[in-house]
Amino acid sequence: MSLYQAPLNDIQFNLFDVWQLDQYWQQQPQLQDLIEADTAKAILEEAAKICEQQLAPFSQAADQRGAQLADGKVTLPEHYYSAYQSLSEGGWTGLSGDPEYGGMGMPKALSMMVDEMLCSADIAFSLYPGLTAGACVALLQHADDATKALYLPKLYSGEWSGTMCLTEAHAGSDLGIMRTTAKPAADGSYQISGSKIFITAGEHDLTRNIIHLVLAKLPDAPAGSKGISLFLVPKFLLNANGEPAERNNVSVGSIEHKMGINGSATCVLNFDGATGYLIGEPHRGLACMFTMMNYERLSMGSQGLGAAERAYQNALAYAKDRLQGRTVGRDPNKADPILGHPDVRRMLLNIKTLNEAGRTFATWVASLLDKAKYDNCKLSADRANLLTPITKAFMTDRGLDACVNAQQVFGGHGYIKEWGMEQLVRDVRIAQIYEGTNGIQALDFALRKVAADQGGVLRQLLTEIHTEVSTKPNAAAELLLTAAVQLQDCVAAQLAKDTTQQALDACDLLDAVGYVLYGYMWYKNLAALDSEKHSADFIAAKQGAAHWYLRRVMPKAQALFAQLGADGSAALQLTDEQF
Repeated sequence: MSLYQAPLNDIQFNLFDVWQLDQYWQQQPQLQDLIEADTAKAILEEAAKICEQQLAPFSQAADQRGAQLADGKVTLPEHYYSAYQSLSEGGWTGLSGDPEYGGMGMPKALSMMVDEMLCSADIAFSLYPGLTAGACVALLQHADDATKALYLPKLYSGEWSGTMCLTEAHAGSDLGIMRTTAKPAADGSYQISGSKIFITAGEHDLTRNIIHLVLAKLPDAPAGSKGISLFLVPKFLLNANGEPAERNNVSVGSIEHKMGINGSATCVLNFDGATGYLIGEPHRGLACMFTMMNYERLSMGSQGLGAAERAYQNALAYAKDRLQGRTVGRDPNKADPILGHPDVRRMLLNIKTLNEAGRTFATWVASLLDKAKYDNCKLSADRANLLTPITKAFMTDRGLDACVNAQQVFGGHGYIKEWGMEQLVRDVRIAQIYEGTNGIQALDFALRKVAADQGGVLRQLLTEIHTEVSTKPNAAAELLLTAAVQLQDCVAAQLAKDTTQQALDACDLLDAVGYVLYGYMWYKNLAALDSEKHSADFIAAKQGAAHWYLRRVMPKAQALFAQLGADGSAALQLTDEQF
């Protein structure tokens, strides 16, 4: 059975020691009366209880039972209902929501840590509140006041849930060719017709209503992505009291039979003249939806880290318990725990160092979003925008790597369902695909975030890191400074290439930046260690992990620099037939 214990010590270390966010919160008028360190710790501890007690022990049963469709209705694993009720009653479904509409108003840095715990406990379950939170972000920024007042309180409370409906069978990332239409009705609403696929949480009975955010085209829409509008389409239309009443013309065609996240109802939804309401300006729907998608891309990073953390915990416990073989320097007459074998230690250290750097990175990106919001800080917004595709792609790629390596620690038992490791591999795999595949994330990073401003935001960030590390050196300084200078040179070389070559190199560039920035995360971890606050074991573990990462993991960036500097013309010169 796969177990889970929330890593509260490391979460708190990142929030309060590495980034000192409790001090930041107390400096902000919008936050100082809502949140301080003790309140944050209490929130995290209560969230941990739900994840450890109501979700994690039953995630394998949820995987086996899955979401089931019968007679047009989707039902979910039984324990999802009580766990979701606990989340709703505790306010977790509106944790970072606007207090004006009933949300708790907590900073993103705190809610992202709760996201990680939920994803460790059960990625499939986490999608139900996760999609709702994303829908709330889109409505808060783009809906009119009356719509926000009507829908947001119910979404924040967890009484209703939300989705986003983009993909069609013939239109994945190329949304400009979608066929779903929206015809104006006499009462100011619109009649939505079309079919959407891969709709997470598209149909279920977990909540009393489901609020679909749907992309569609008006009759006078310009061609391509500039002709897409966003519509709010409720599962149940509301009566005069704002309560669910008549069923809208939205139906589930099927639920997908997937590789993983089986507890998530991934639906084909059919809109047959369904009543919808325009959100934002006509033909500006894609920009509105990207508000939600960018939020979800950060949540993907939490999925990668959450699965990797649970995989690590179980692999470590197994390595301590499993007796197999003899290791040098121990009793040759007795089998030893496999944790004594060098290769097992190598795999576990790779996972541990990437997980802990990933948690520091996630906290950093979330804090940048908070500063962009509360300080109206353009620099923080620009950096969060730069780092979002890294959060999505690098963290989910490394999350799958971690789960596969942890499965390997188990040997043959890792391939057996009862241990839960194969489920983690299956569940986390989707995080590299949805919300924009990681290849698309890399293109976004290389072309829109780096090349578009001639590397301005990235190079400024690397310059500041160089100054900080040079001014306040620690055990990570020398190796990190070398890597940062090499990365600066690599970025300059990439900017000199044409767009096609930059696209070819995009994934390697994103990974190179990710490995170097994780090195910076280990620098920040070391800088935050304090013998008066942290135990000797905690300090030694951090120092050992940093040593391993900087010397055995971060050098992967060196190979990527070499790849980026090598001739890749063969990929462009081969004809289609030669492939």
